[in-house]
Amino acid sequence: MAQLSNDCFAFGGALMRVDEALALVEERLAPVVGAQSVPLVEADGRILADPVHAPIPLPPFFNSAVDGYAVRHADLDAAGPTRLPVAGRLPAGAAPGGGEGARVALRIFTGAAMPEGFDTVYMQEDARREGEAVVLPAGLKAGANAREAGEDIARGALALPAGQRLSPRDVALLAGLGIERVDVRAPLVVGVFSTGDELVAPGGTLAPAQLYDANRFMLGALLRRLGCAVVDLGILPDRRADVARALAAAAERVDVLITSGGVSTGEEDHVKAAVEEAGALTFWRVGIKPGRPVALGVVKGRAFIGLPGNPAAVYVTFTIIARALIARLSGETWRRPQGVPVRAGFAYRKKEGRREFVRCALALGADGAAIARKHPREGAGIITSLTQTDGLVELPEDVTRIAEGDPVTFLDHAILCR
Repeated sequence: MAQLSNDCFAFGGALMRVDEALALVEERLAPVVGAQSVPLVEADGRILADPVHAPIPLPPFFNSAVDGYAVRHADLDAAGPTRLPVAGRLPAGAAPGGGEGARVALRIFTGAAMPEGFDTVYMQEDARREGEAVVLPAGLKAGANAREAGEDIARGALALPAGQRLSPRDVALLAGLGIERVDVRAPLVVGVFSTGDELVAPGGTLAPAQLYDANRFMLGALLRRLGCAVVDLGILPDRRADVARALAAAAERVDVLITSGGVSTGEEDHVKAAVEEAGALTFWRVGIKPGRPVALGVVKGRAFIGLPGNPAAVYVTFTIIARALIARLSGETWRRPQGVPVRAGFAYRKKEGRREFVRCALALGADGAAIARKHPREGAGIITSLTQTDGLVELPEDVTRIAEGDPVTFLDHAILCR
């Protein structure tokens, strides 16, 4: 596992903007995982370690795009219909042949290789069969309904770049190129802690003033969707020595450490001091709501991410900030999800200099336009504000007021969680 320097997250400003935080991750981090070869059937969701160039053209030969009749365009009468004898039949997969004589047509099917000299295909519904001949209307352009070899991708061209997270679409391209195995990045190993004496694992018995731990399970689910190998490290108590000892031991096993809770400056927030015992912590006083504080640091050469304690804040800070860090350390070429324009179905005021993410459900207005309606409860501990919404409305730092009907940018949960 690669080691990070203790000052890799150093930042001199008092309050970091979201874009500055993301730029810091992009500039100062590199992949920490190696590569491994996997069969194509196991490649979906994995990250390409090396670029893939096409070993063959796709399609590999000149072929018909439709069921119909292959002809030489030069044999057609430009002034009116052309009647040609049908000299053969070419199904897909058959070796091209027959029809070498002048002024003939060939019955051909989708995907079948075009014989030498034949360059144009009439769709069968545009042709009229008359016994052993076919009548073809005038006006079809040369090359119509035929696919050139390599029109999809040429031999040697870049098929997929290094860093691409493979999707089923990418797997289809690789399979079409005849590629059986690909080199992908090894999974990033991420250890996940929750912190706080008030937390109990689901299934346990709640004492008075205790809560079930939701954050660790949400973070594990988010990370597994990214192909990470998740190490569940349990709940850390609110004792500095125990936190420091657990973090130091976990750093020997993982590439990244993520905690939720305990990174503020209260008397019972021990994560800051614990991280500094085993490495270094640079508090990112990120201008983000819900979410502040967010912390980044290094524990024994491993990246450390300290997220807030409330579930909605954990979700926002992970999907907006930690997601970028996971991508860089995994070797993934990633860019922030692009939101879509919708209309605000709410009025809102916010502080300048802070980027806010408002949990909203989408509805259609009378004119068919999408309207974002704010969840009625804004608290960062309201888990249903995540389950009862479709995504987040992003309000930039320079915006201080939104009126109902204003255009806003919407980020869908489905996009944020991939």
